[in-house]
This record gives sequence, C-alpha cells and structure tokens, in this order.
Amino acid sequence: MANSVNISIEAPIENQIQEITYDGQEIYQAPLSMSENLARLAQKIDFSKSEDEYCNIKKEGETSVEVKSDEDSKEAGYQSSQWPWESVRNKLRNALTEVCVLADVLSIAKEKRYMVLDPVQPEQVENRPMVQVYGRKKALAAAAAVLMAGVDRLRASETMRTARNMPDFHIDLLRLRQNWRLKKGSTGIVGDLSYRTAGSKFNQTGVFEVTKAAEEATAGAGAGGGAALRVAVPPELQGVAFISVLCQKEVVCGAEQEEVATAAAGGAAEAELALHWQQRLEAAQNVLFCKELFARLAAEAVQLDASIPHMVVGNQIMATVLPGIQLLIGLCHNNGQNNSNTHPESVKAEGAAGGKSEHDHVLEHSLHQLLRAVHHANTHHPFPHPATGPLGPSKRRCVAGTHSLHTTLAAHYTRCTLHSLHTTLAAHYTRCTLHSLHTTLAAHYTRCTLHSLHQLLRAVHHANTHHPFPHPATGPLGPSKRRCVAGPMAADRYELLEMSKEQSLLEQIIQQAQHFFMRRRSEYVLDTIAKEVKDPLIVSHWNALNSPTQSCVKINIMAYGYDAVCRTSLVVHVGEKTLKCICRDGRVRHLSYELQELRDLIYCQIYQHQMTAVQAVGRCMGWQLLASSSHLGSGPVEPLGNASSCLLASPNGDRMIAIRCEPSVGIQVFIAQSPRKDFFASELVQDKKWENLGGAFKEIKLEKMEGKNFLNKMELLMACLSSPS
Repeated sequence: MANSVNISIEAPIENQIQEITYDGQEIYQAPLSMSENLARLAQKIDFSKSEDEYCNIKKEGETSVEVKSDEDSKEAGYQSSQWPWESVRNKLRNALTEVCVLADVLSIAKEKRYMVLDPVQPEQVENRPMVQVYGRKKALAAAAAVLMAGVDRLRASETMRTARNMPDFHIDLLRLRQNWRLKKGSTGIVGDLSYRTAGSKFNQTGVFEVTKAAEEATAGAGAGGGAALRVAVPPELQGVAFISVLCQKEVVCGAEQEEVATAAAGGAAEAELALHWQQRLEAAQNVLFCKELFARLAAEAVQLDASIPHMVVGNQIMATVLPGIQLLIGLCHNNGQNNSNTHPESVKAEGAAGGKSEHDHVLEHSLHQLLRAVHHANTHHPFPHPATGPLGPSKRRCVAGTHSLHTTLAAHYTRCTLHSLHTTLAAHYTRCTLHSLHTTLAAHYTRCTLHSLHQLLRAVHHANTHHPFPHPATGPLGPSKRRCVAGPMAADRYELLEMSKEQSLLEQIIQQAQHFFMRRRSEYVLDTIAKEVKDPLIVSHWNALNSPTQSCVKINIMAYGYDAVCRTSLVVHVGEKTLKCICRDGRVRHLSYELQELRDLIYCQIYQHQMTAVQAVGRCMGWQLLASSSHLGSGPVEPLGNASSCLLASPNGDRMIAIRCEPSVGIQVFIAQSPRKDFFASELVQDKKWENLGGAFKEIKLEKMEGKNFLNKMELLMACLSSPS
C-alpha cells in the first residue's frame, strides 16, 4: 500500500477535435446526423466495380470464413457483407439500364431513320347477327322463366291465403305503421309506445318488436281472424293496468286493495296472448301511461308540504281530503305473472260485504285529463313565443327617447295628410337653415337693427353647440334594453315567480276530490230534507255545466198549488271546502264543510218561506197584515234559528189570526174574534165598546184540519173566518 501509484483514466474521445484555443480549450466536432452519416457511407460505394469482381471478393470472404474454427462460427451467428449497399447499387444499375433502353426506343421511333412503327390490324371477326339474336332471346327466355316461376308461387300463395282466409303480413304491417311509430333496426322492425312526441318526459321506454307470425300459427288462426304479425311487448308493460281512486272514511290496507285489484284483473291477463296486436299495443301503452301518472303523483306527494303529510306506500298514495276522509290513489297492474285463484265475482262480493268504497271513474278520468294537459303544455307554448321577436320599442327608438322625431312625425301624420306633412317639414327646414335665417332677416330688416342681426346669428351658433337637456350623449332615454325586450308590462322577479307557480297534479286532484265530496254531501242533505219535509216542496236544480272544482245548485221552496203565489229561491255555490249561499233577500252566507250548517240554513229558509207565503195568501184573501217579525224576542231560545210570527186581520176586522213559527216546534196558529162573547161590564169598564178589542187567542190543531198542505188549510181558515157570522 506504501508504493501505490495514482493512475489517471480518461474516456476515449468519441468526436474529433476541431480546434484548440489559446487557453487550451478543445472544441470537438458535432456528431453527424443520420442524413449526414448516410451521405458519408454512400460516398464509400464504388459503383465502377463489376459483378464479377464482387463475386470474387465474396468467394474470398467465404473461403476465409470456412478456415475459421467451429467455435468462432458458433459465436458469430451473422456476419455482415463487405458490400452493404449491394442491393441499392443493383437496383440503381437496373433502373439506369431500363431508362437507357427507353431513351433509345423513343429516339428511334421519333426520328424514323432506322425504324417505322405501323399499327397492326387485328383479325376481323365474322359478324353473325342471328347468333346475337338467338343469344339475347335465350337470355330473355331464362329471365322470363324466373319471373313466371315467382308469379306462379305468388299466385299459389295468394290463392291458398284466400281459400284459408289467412291475413297478409304486409297489409297488417301497413296498418300497424299507420297507427304506431315504427323504424327498421339492425335486427328487425321496432316501434315506440311512449308519449314523448306528445310532450311526455317519462324516462321509461316503450319499445316493442314486430315479427312475422309463423305459417302454422297464421294458418290455424286464419279461420278465427288472426294476424300475420306478432308484437313483442316488454314484460313490464304486459297485462292490464289502471289507476284506482277511492274516497272513503276508513283507511284500507294498501296490500289488501292491491290484492283485490290484481284478482279482478287476473282473468284479462290470462287471455292477453290471444288478443289482437292492436289491442295488445293499446293495453301496453295504457300501462305505460298509468305508470307515468302514478310516478308523477308519488313524486309530488313526497315534495308537497301539506298540513297532514301525504303517504306513499308501495303502489298506493294516501292523502287527506277533509277531516276524517282520505283519498286513496293506487296503481293496479297485473302482468299475468302472479297466481290468483280468486274469481272476480267473489272479490267484488267480498268488497261489497266489507263496506268498501267503489272506484271513482270520474276522478280517474280527471287524472288522465290532467296528465294529458301537461303533455299538451310541454309542446304548445302560449303566444307570443319567445322566439317570435322582442316586445316593446326597438333599440334605436329607446336611444332616441320618448320624444323622438319619429313620435313627432307620427303625431303630425295623424293630424295632416302627406302633403301637409311635407309642407310642415319644409317650413321647419327653412326656419332651421342659414338660408332661411337670412331670408327671415331680410324680411324683417326694417324692424331690426344690425345689432339684432349679430345677436340672432350668435344665437344660432349657440344652439348648434348647446343642446337642451338631456343630452343624447348622457345615456339612452326610456327603458333599458332588457326592459324593451320584456315589453311594456314587464314583470319583476317576484311577479315572474308567482306566475311560474302552478298547481301540481296531486293538488288539483285533491281539490277535485274535495269538491266531489262537498257536492255529494250537499246532494245528500238536500235529498234528506226533501224526504223529511213534505210541506213545502223542495226542488233542487243542479247546473249541468260545472267546473271540476265549482258547481252550482238552485233550490226552489214552494207549496203545491201555490207556486204562483209565493216561491223562495236560493242559490248555493259548492266549492272545495266551503259553501256560498245567496238567499232571496240578497244576503250571502258562507258555510263550512259541516253538513249541519247547510241543514240549518235550509230549515230556516223553509220556515221563512211559510211565513211569507201565509202573508201572500192573506193579501189574496183580503186580509190585512197587522204585524210581522222574523226575530221574536218572546218565548224560549231556539237552538236553531229564530222564531218568527205574523198577525193578520179579516176584512171586517172582527177576526184575527196569529201565526208563530218555531224551527224546533213547528208552526202554531191562533185565532181571536170580536166582539168578545165573555165581555161583562164592570165598575172600571162600563162602556160596551171595549168588547170589540177581541178575546183571548185560541190555538187551532192544524193536523185535524182538511187541506193538502199548510197554505191550503190557512186559505180555508181565512175563508171561514171571512164569512159573515
């Protein structure tokens, strides 16, 4: 280790040294690029050597290679040739040879001193027209035979189809295309059952496939009027479906209701395969429509914020319509995969025995109409469309301002003709130009001085540079560009949000259900009172033209045989949760959804009608009305309404009839006569004239009197009391 020597090792120089500077720095040559390296190697090729010399060199190389040992031959699996550009040289030499030969041929043919090139006449083929005619005839005969064979097969097929009454596939396909959307796919013919072209946004597809029916099936169904094509409907759209709408007081289990609906539709699902393709497609489209409707209702039920939350359980939606009354909306779908051994008749009998409400077809139809209205609104926008053009004045008109020249000209044009407008413009022009100023100054030169002329010219100069406010450069006059596009009645964000609020389908159907229930309650109350009260008669006239949430009924109260004497009419507007009653005297009363309020109002109107009718009959009989009160303060307090009474006097004044009407008791009639038979003179009352005051009132038992009704009995009573005693 003590005798160690330091050895410096340097890397070999790969590039040649180009220059050595004075300070000893070496500058190397840059390495050659691929193109430069190729050019350097090409320069080493000796194209003057012949192939014989190259062969000799190659043989010498082969002999030298054979002399080597076997180990060297094994180690070197491939040895490079001494002429790596051999193929390139050979190809270039061959190309040069061909080019030289071509140049010699062209020079000989062009100069025509050594050789002349003449065209060679081809051998003439003997023309035989009859052979061509026979060939064409044979070809046409073969084509005609093929066509006739096809015609025979078609004729035989048509004859067999007519004899067996078999349907035609192409005719059925044409009819299918007329009613449904079809397109040709990669594997066959497919169609679409969805309502997307009508405005639906439901994501479930309704694609079905059309195939040709088998010949055996077509022949078997030919006598029964079958079809030559078959439609393959997706499994989720097969079967029968409908929307069940129920309004009832008791809550029904959704599973039980769905089971009932499924059992009721089971018979139809079993015979689906035997249906015609048109009926199958209609049923599948109805299933798709019902699914879209129920999906939309379920989404709205979850999103709505109601006082009593709506519930979505499985295929059923439960919503509260009125206190104690629920609206049940269910999707009933039977695709034939569930096994139900219950017959529809037994299911209906069990449902009737259990006291369940029947399916409401009116509300179901309303649901269908509401969804179709949504589809129509998605494709038919109200006018004006947003793409038709901007509302309000144009952009130039806004920049010009409200008092623009166009407005002035329009005002002038309305007051004068085209000639007068031209004259007015010419007059303005002559007053605004310098020439008109000079003419005016010349005309008034006798009335103005030179100083006035200078002042007027300076005023013109000042007017040209000082425009009245507001300046056009300060900003556009009138509304902004957005306001102009929005129109003169443009709404702000709050108004637009209010306008964009629309009632959902569930809200609308709940309102219709509320009105439906209120209408049924009103009908029940009126029919019940009409049965209970025989006198007077109560006649209800329901308006035939009603809206889904508003209806009207006119109630006439009259007595049989006295309808021309007195009739009481009142109008009841049935809404969603309230009733609006317009009485005969014009008073308006608002009632709630409780039945008792409407019942109390009708009874009060009945007793008021009786009192009014008695007074009308009394006037016809010549009796005088002495007193009348619709709100008596005497007697016990009435639980329903107020007691009313009237006092009638005979034409002679010797008889009086007092009528008291109490809603809780009924009608009571009292009579009194004068002079009193039990009047006796006393020390205090000695004058006999006081006997004409009349005696005490005596009650009459109306139930024992003859007469059809109350007014008839009162008429007979008045007639008896009016006769001379």
